[in-house]
Amino acid sequence: MAYSLNDINEAVRSDPEGFSQRCDEDFQKKVQMAAEKIAAHREESHIILLSGPSGSGKTTTALKIEDALKAMGVMTHTVSMDNYFNTVDPETAPRNREGGIDYESPFCLDIELLNRHFAMLDRGETIHVPKYEFARQMRSDIMSQPLHLGRDELAIFEGIHALNDVIIGKNPKAFKLYIAARSNVLDDGKVVFDHAWLRLCRRIVRDHKFRGSNAEFTMKMWENVRRGEKLYISPYKENADLMFDSSLACEFSALKPYVVPLLEELPRGKYPVAEQILAAYEKIDAMVDTFLAPDSLAREFVGGSTYTY
Repeated sequence: MAYSLNDINEAVRSDPEGFSQRCDEDFQKKVQMAAEKIAAHREESHIILLSGPSGSGKTTTALKIEDALKAMGVMTHTVSMDNYFNTVDPETAPRNREGGIDYESPFCLDIELLNRHFAMLDRGETIHVPKYEFARQMRSDIMSQPLHLGRDELAIFEGIHALNDVIIGKNPKAFKLYIAARSNVLDDGKVVFDHAWLRLCRRIVRDHKFRGSNAEFTMKMWENVRRGEKLYISPYKENADLMFDSSLACEFSALKPYVVPLLEELPRGKYPVAEQILAAYEKIDAMVDTFLAPDSLAREFVGGSTYTY
């Protein structure tokens, strides 16, 4: 799917609130479809594996699916696979080609523990979900939380490596869901705004609003993030039982007031992709985020969400 530049700008100028509402309604239809497929699959497995590249809105999507399933009478628990990171050990941590620790590798996760927990949940046993402390780069079993699934209860395990063969190979019956922002913005058939740029803009704005980081912080990591996606995420998306697009047409405009000033602070010429995004934004009309609903997926990145992450 692709969006028309003219359609976006016309909608922003004429009815931004209605435009935002239609985008959320379209996304909710995808969420509902996913929830119905998952509910129908629950006799096969209690486990849902949700994956997608960074900046895809996986967290909000998992919570929205959880809400939709609850409305159908199916209780669901969402677990971040980040909690299964191994405590960082420089001696054993996977390395990238530059020799640094490869934080994008699936082998930063405790794969054995994850697979054991999946099997235990499907057998009706209680597991203790660990808590990863990013500030100390270590996993805490003391802070773990018990999880037990009843007959009609499900667990969504959300993470960038959820569809990797090392995980689904031992969990073939789990329902597998892939989410990514996959739509470009076109003008007369030509790409004006690449879909990967949307995820980058989401990351830049989110890092700034919730971490206090500038755009250069995100840009410095982006190349390695993209390398990790190409190595560890994209090759496994075809394992999904269901794929859907997490982009919102209104989001390109809603991000503009936030991301453009941050990109303009970058040193000129240092990051070519930043120059390309700024040039693209010259053609896209801005929309203030007051027109975004509190439960919109876009709120994961610009703030003000009714969801707690």
